[in-house]
Amino acid sequence: MNPAQVKLVQDSFAKVAPISEQAAVLFYDRLFEVAPSVKAMFPTDMTEQRKKLMGTLAVVVNGLSNLGAVLPAASALAKRHVSYGAKPEHYPVVGGALLWTLEKGLGDAWTPEVADAWTAAYGTLSGYMISEAYGDVQAAE
Repeated sequence: MNPAQVKLVQDSFAKVAPISEQAAVLFYDRLFEVAPSVKAMFPTDMTEQRKKLMGTLAVVVNGLSNLGAVLPAASALAKRHVSYGAKPEHYPVVGGALLWTLEKGLGDAWTPEVADAWTAAYGTLSGYMISEAYGDVQAAE
């Protein structure tokens, strides 16, 4: 990711933050629509889970300027997700649901440049998390 992409991700996330509760609902609704099998990995009451999602996104987005500072937490999160049943193939599905949610939440502010920046950010982070949780062999697949 280049500095311009980091700024686009951070600026666009700042526009989503005020509607974070609705964005989290949209995200999980979309995720469960496109990957119904993952719903079993989540609690019935999603209130806390939605807060965790948006809190984690805020930390990661704000840390993009200094990625090294967020990588240890991303590694721990990735390893925790394994115990929940997450698999490498879930990461692209989650990324798709995230990008879809951002597009809906940002409306006209979702430009091709913003989409590219978020795609780069998610790709960087998810690739790292997959390699941390499953090893480099899985990340290459």
